[in-house]
Amino acid sequence: MFVELPPPVHHVEPWGEPFERRLAALRGGRPRIAYFYESPDNSTFRYRVFNMIEAIGREWPDASAAYFSLADGAGLARVAETADILVICRARYSALIGDLVARIRRRGARVLFDVDDLVFDTRYVELMLHTLAQPVNEGAWDWWFAYTSRIGRTLALCDGAITTNEYLADRIRDVAPVDVRVVPNFMNPAQIAHSREIMDAKRRSGFRRDHALHIGYFSGSPTHVHDFAVATASLADILRRYPEVRLRMVGYLEVPPVLEPFAERLDRHAFTDYVNLQGLVGATEINIAPLQDNRFTNCKSELKFFEASAVGTVTCASPTYTFEKAVQPGENGYLAAAHRWSEVLGEIVDDLLDGGRRYREVAERTFEEATAHYSGPGQIAAIRRALMRGEGA
Repeated sequence: MFVELPPPVHHVEPWGEPFERRLAALRGGRPRIAYFYESPDNSTFRYRVFNMIEAIGREWPDASAAYFSLADGAGLARVAETADILVICRARYSALIGDLVARIRRRGARVLFDVDDLVFDTRYVELMLHTLAQPVNEGAWDWWFAYTSRIGRTLALCDGAITTNEYLADRIRDVAPVDVRVVPNFMNPAQIAHSREIMDAKRRSGFRRDHALHIGYFSGSPTHVHDFAVATASLADILRRYPEVRLRMVGYLEVPPVLEPFAERLDRHAFTDYVNLQGLVGATEINIAPLQDNRFTNCKSELKFFEASAVGTVTCASPTYTFEKAVQPGENGYLAAAHRWSEVLGEIVDDLLDGGRRYREVAERTFEEATAHYSGPGQIAAIRRALMRGEGA
């Protein structure tokens, strides 16, 4: 494990401003860009709404942007009277959504749809249930078909769409004849600043490590059990072959039976906020991102790769669409097909145990690339193109 890293920081979620303050922020410039999300959270909202608004505020000084949600209720009519562009992010259709779109359309404003997952096409509900390890029963069918079809209905109301990668953009084009633009997920300034402190500490120490070598799996929810299973047999093999290796599991996953014999070498951590999570990732030599290979998982973004890169931790990932686009094996990370996890992980471990020269080269390269590209400054041009659609973008 890497040592001498900065201590955890005090973190409070940077959203929750009163409605009037957000409305005033929306009125501060031109174009006025209103983002709508059902209820602010630490996942999709952060990447697709909050980070976008922060980037616009810092990198596009003439524009103004703010977020709004279901809790704003009747105040949304005032948003519709103000906004030049409305971006509805992954929201289920309701009478409120229909009214909001109708009001803003009467003013000739543009309505865009933003989504980060294949959750708008009912043809993929069964695939989604199996991929996410959800129960398959009447209640699940009712809930997921309703959820997906309502999001699809919201998409159908919009003039265009924004999403995280071209593979998911094509799935949108399958169901909606709209112009789709890509803006990848990226990190916000607080996340990058803390990550840079971690990387600076690793550099000062010469990437000094203690006696243990950690492979880490960082899971946001128990729905990733089937993804983790892609690599568990290989992880067991690595733990058998290398007594120095420990497995760090962060989040809600249960320990699978194949890893139970190594219980004394499993380090469990509870789910933590996204800023301090960077410290855990930074203290881990190898970050793994295994995924099943299907249409649902190929729509996923590369965030597990670039967030690890931002703290100088090297990633080994499944070769899904976005990971293949982002990772150049041996240059800024590693890819492992399902049958090659033991082989690829073994190569990285061998290098680290032999001094880690190649590892440090990869870590330095991936850090520089990630902090430049997966940031507000790195994505503001794409954000402007997606929002303006050629109008002075």
